[in-house]
Parts: sequence; structure tokens; C-alpha cells
Amino acid sequence: MLDLPEVRGTLTVDRSLADLTWMRVGGPADALFQPSDIDDLSVFLAALDPAISVFPMGVGSNLIVRDGGIAGVVIRLGRGFNTIEITNGQVIAGAAALDAHVARKAAEAGLDLAFLRTIPGTIGGAVRMNAGCYGDYVSDVLTSVTVVLRDGTVTEMAVDALQLAYRQSVLPEGAVIVSARFVPPPGDPEKLAQRMKDQLAKRDETQPTKDRTAGSTFRNPAGFSSTGRSDDVHDLKAWKVIDDAGMRGATVGGAVMNTKHSNFLTNSGNATAADLEDLGEEVRKKVYDSQGIELQWEIMRVGRRTGESTAK
Repeated sequence: MLDLPEVRGTLTVDRSLADLTWMRVGGPADALFQPSDIDDLSVFLAALDPAISVFPMGVGSNLIVRDGGIAGVVIRLGRGFNTIEITNGQVIAGAAALDAHVARKAAEAGLDLAFLRTIPGTIGGAVRMNAGCYGDYVSDVLTSVTVVLRDGTVTEMAVDALQLAYRQSVLPEGAVIVSARFVPPPGDPEKLAQRMKDQLAKRDETQPTKDRTAGSTFRNPAGFSSTGRSDDVHDLKAWKVIDDAGMRGATVGGAVMNTKHSNFLTNSGNATAADLEDLGEEVRKKVYDSQGIELQWEIMRVGRRTGESTAK
């Protein structure tokens, strides 16, 4: 039983996480904390035993929680962290603000964050994964983030300190992003709105947006350009090497590599987290054996497999 500090927000012990992820799989967290505001989060982390691990979680759009659940405290930010402030050409968005909502609000103000419109999830996750599409990335427009460190200290980190790269960042262990500051290029609101509409139509045409997925399963094999800038416009795509390995439509239990887009690992309705992860690993092996390419997971997998006593 965890020794947990008093909070003003909501603290739930042994809370199932399956309903909080897009894949709808996974076991419980030892505890789930939903802070009411930054001060509540800061005081909680300062008082929490340093030996207890914490895991910040957004809306679970790019996440598989393993069937044995997550050890320690899962922190999920809510309404107190979803504000969007636009002033002097800057967008300051709370970590719980939806990417799509931020893109729309910025466009209305004549600022171009249109690439965020089709990215599922929240700003906190977008920063952590350096989210991007259509050649634009968070790293192109982010200037700083405000975080609460594991000891409860609230601090601002410049973008360079995050070491943003292709689908990754570097943050202090246990740090929780609470807001992000962007300086986007200007754009015409009507043209931005039309571009976002076109991007949504293209996404819905090519991706299984109605199925239980967690977005792209694997990173595109080419992760960096020669300059070190994030680059996912390379000709070599994960879906192509998966197809070439004959794994489109492959299944394990209730997990399937989607037939509409083979880089979307899908819960067909009764998959376990183990089914999903095992299928992903089978795909990685087939691609490596057939083409010598080692696919890297883009979906984050966290927690314990059933029967394990420690987090992995």
C-alpha cells in the first residue's frame, strides 16, 4: 500500500487505465492522481516518497499499458491544465490542451500551428514526442516548456534543453510538463482553416481513424536528415517495409496490423496488451529477417506484463 500525501485533486488507488487509453487495454495504476492545478501537483510531488515512481499520462493516444498495470503513481492532467493563451504572436498552451484545439485557436488568431490539427493527443505528449507531420515539427515552433520536477520544483526549460529529435525528447526523470510556449509563423486564418480541413480529409481517407489504434506503431526507418533535423518525409516508410514483409493484416489474438494502413496496430475488439505488443514484436522480427531493417516502436509501452512484479 502506497503512502500518499493529501491532495486537493482526485487521487484513486488501484485505478484501471484501460478506459483511459485509445487501445482500451491494460491493467491498473497503483494510484492515479489528477491534480487540480500546478500548486496541487507541486505540493504532491514534493511530499511523495522519492522512491515511488511517477508516470505522466495524457489521453493515452500513443500508449499501450501492459496487462499487469503500472507501478507507482500515474499523473493525468485535466481541466486545470488545458488553457490556451495567445498574445504577442505567441501561443501558451497547457499540457492537457488537445493538439487539434490548439491548432484551431492559433489559426483563428492568424498563427500557423496547422500541423497539430491531425495529431491525436495533448500538447504535453506532442512536446515529449516532438510530434510532427507534413514536414513540420514541434521543435520548429517551440521555445520553452514549464515543468514540475520530481521534487516539486516548478521551472521553465528552454527548447534546447529538451534535445528534441525524431519522435523523442530528453526530460529529467519524473518531470511533468504543465505548459508549452510556441512562436508560430503567421498565416491567413481562412487559408489555415482550409489547409486543416484538407489535412483531415486526407487523414480520414488513408488512416483507420474509426478503429482502436494508438496512431503510427513504428517510426519511419529514416529518422534524421544529414543536418540532424527531424525528417519523416523520406521515401522509406514503416508501412512499406511492413507490407514487404507480408505483415499487413497479420494477427495475434485480438490484435491486427490494420488492412487500411499496415503501420496501425489495432485492437479488433478483444485484444490484450500482450496480444498487441507480441504482434508488434513479430512484425519487427519479420521486417528485420526479410530486409535487415530494425523498426523502432513509436507507441510507448509501459508497465508490467501479467505476472511481473516490477515495472519495465
